[in-house]
This record gives sequence, structure tokens and C-alpha cells, in this order.
Amino acid sequence: MKIRILSFIAAACLVLAVPAFAGPEAFKQGQAIPEFGKIAQVKVDQPVYRHHKFKVAFDVSKQAEAGELNRNLVSAARFINMHTAAGVKEKNIKLAIVLHGGAAKDVTSTEFYKAAQIKKAKDEKVEAKENANAALVKTLIDHGVEFYVCGQTAAYYDIDNADLLPGVKMALSAMTAHALLQQKGYTLNPF
Repeated sequence: MKIRILSFIAAACLVLAVPAFAGPEAFKQGQAIPEFGKIAQVKVDQPVYRHHKFKVAFDVSKQAEAGELNRNLVSAARFINMHTAAGVKEKNIKLAIVLHGGAAKDVTSTEFYKAAQIKKAKDEKVEAKENANAALVKTLIDHGVEFYVCGQTAAYYDIDNADLLPGVKMALSAMTAHALLQQKGYTLNPF
């Protein structure tokens, strides 16, 4: 009987310790990157330990709406926040982001980013918006995330190396960047 009572108390404590899901309001700032990538606590069945090592490449092709954050770039901040909150050492998290297609514009300088909006609108009177991703890219780079732009995409959109945000690198192609990252042990994030 005493064992049943202790088991019941232990189970009750476990239930109380795990947060209830409450939709979007369950997401809070992460410790590693509080300004980007909100996360929710989750009761997991697949444990994550502090000694785990992650080398993950994100493939990003879709451009964000003008002046908005690219949600795939935010996902990289979320990845860091989630795993450090789960106890993984940040030094054990290596991320790379490979951009191609329209997404390449999301890692360009303010001048290029605004000019691309005006060119797309074919109207010099359009009020071009700031690149909201610039601060996110800088923050991610400060946390060791590597950025590679597909050189073939860059050629298509007339993006020169000098048009990229500081720290963003030009690759021969997105395919090349992924192949080289895979050789270094990076896995591809499937979404």
C-alpha cells in the first residue's frame, strides 16, 4: 500500500512538472537566442542529452515577404534554443544554412534588398522595406551558424559577393554546398 501511495505521488509530481500545451502562448523566448526562435517545453519520449552533437544543414529556397523574417532562418534560431534548453551544450551544435532561389535575397545588404523590391515592382514609387533578416543573420553568425548562397542563384539574380550581408559566403552552387557539408558530417534538415 505504501508503495502505491509513493508511486501515485511520484506520478502526480511528474504531471505537475510538465507544462500543459496551450497553443501559441506556450512558446517563450529561448535562453541562447532570446530575440529570435521562440520555443515550447515538451515532454519527450526521445531523450536529448548534453553530450549529443548536432551538425545540421538547412536548405532554404523560399523568400520571405518583403520586410518579414524568413521563417526557415528563424527555425535555425529555434533549433539552437530548443536544444540548449534541453541541455545540449551550444558548442555541440553546428548549423549551416544553404540558400538558393528567392531566399538568397533574404541575406543581402539593405541596398540590394531594397533595389530588388523596386525592380520586382517595376515602379520606383514603391516604398521598399528594410531587410528584417539582417539582424537575425548577424545573430545566427554570432552563434556559429554558417551561411552559403548558391552561386548559380546569385548569378541569376545579379547578386555579387559584395551584396551579401557580412559573414554570408558564396558557394559554387547549393548542390555543391550540400555535398561538401555532407562530407563534413552534416545531416540535412528535412523541412
